[in-house]
Amino acid sequence: MLDFSLSDEQLALIDAARRFTREHILPVAAACDRRGEFPMELLEAAWKAGLLSPTVPVRFGGCGLGELDNALVCEELAYGCLGIEAALQCNALAATPILLAGSERLQREYLGRLAASPILAAFATSEADVGTDVAAMRCRFERVGNDYVLNGQKAWITNATLASFHVVFATSDPKKRHEGIAAFVVERGTEGLTPGTPEDKLGQRACDTATLTLEDVKVPASHLLAEEGKGFKLAMETFNQTRPAIAAASAGLMRRCLDECIAYAKERKTFGTAIASHQMVAAMLAEMSIRIEATQLLARKASWSLDRGVRDPIASSAAKAFGADAAMQTATDAVQIFGGCGYVKEFPVEKLFRDAKLLQIYEGTSQIQRVLIARQLVNR
Repeated sequence: MLDFSLSDEQLALIDAARRFTREHILPVAAACDRRGEFPMELLEAAWKAGLLSPTVPVRFGGCGLGELDNALVCEELAYGCLGIEAALQCNALAATPILLAGSERLQREYLGRLAASPILAAFATSEADVGTDVAAMRCRFERVGNDYVLNGQKAWITNATLASFHVVFATSDPKKRHEGIAAFVVERGTEGLTPGTPEDKLGQRACDTATLTLEDVKVPASHLLAEEGKGFKLAMETFNQTRPAIAAASAGLMRRCLDECIAYAKERKTFGTAIASHQMVAAMLAEMSIRIEATQLLARKASWSLDRGVRDPIASSAAKAFGADAAMQTATDAVQIFGGCGYVKEFPVEKLFRDAKLLQIYEGTSQIQRVLIARQLVNR
């Protein structure tokens, strides 16, 4: 028997995340967007509320939330600001490969640190000319004595300048593609590790994004997360687990769009009546609501499956692709409903429109999600 209801604990979690968003994110979101800066001052509050690194297991000092719980949190945080939510959620992205493949020592050290203090972490796979084709990465590693030495550059790295540690993927030889990739945990401040200047982005500007340059970066052998030949699979398994959270964040942004549009459509009048009563506008509001409902269901189903040990790439990719595309369409419609007002920064839908676009790009574009789904279908 199907049951779509949430538990009392999950409802309380939503209330806590919604309250945090109202008190800590909404008041600063617009200013952070203008400055292109992440509000470090809210980190401690997020940590105290149990909303920073919530998936760290209890045995390492964390809250031990499941993937569905995390998706519920992401939806609420994204309602306030998708950029801030992405920076906070990146802790779960960095923690996931450590949970999946890390030694007991690495898990205790790094997951324990995420649970014990208000810090940020980063996940580094992308490079300037390597996005969707992860196997084409050129950042190199080689074994030197008891250490590994990394050289290369990573690009588009969330929390690059703020992270206390980075999960870095590198290859022994680009010609080996999938078979050459390994993964490492690299400490902030390691000699030769240099974050670049934060990117001046179109949207999600409150999220720190920059390059990472590695020049003879020495990493202890004990910080090897996935050995050569296993790093690519680890990256893919990580994305499979974290994509439903992006779908949930998409739902949060869409809910914000709908709320802003309803309020505006009730006040704005044309031809002597509120535009909410015009059928074309009303239909756009209804379509927004439909997209939200569908995205929530896809995100929650994929997350629920993960919590039960079912790793379903189709569900994960479907949630991410549908949610991202739905969010972009919803944000576009929101600007349309606001008309000229939607095209200026005084009104919030302009920011929502800019923020939404990146959902279709990071952690696998909407196009590659469809490729992944098709591969799973034909290879069954």
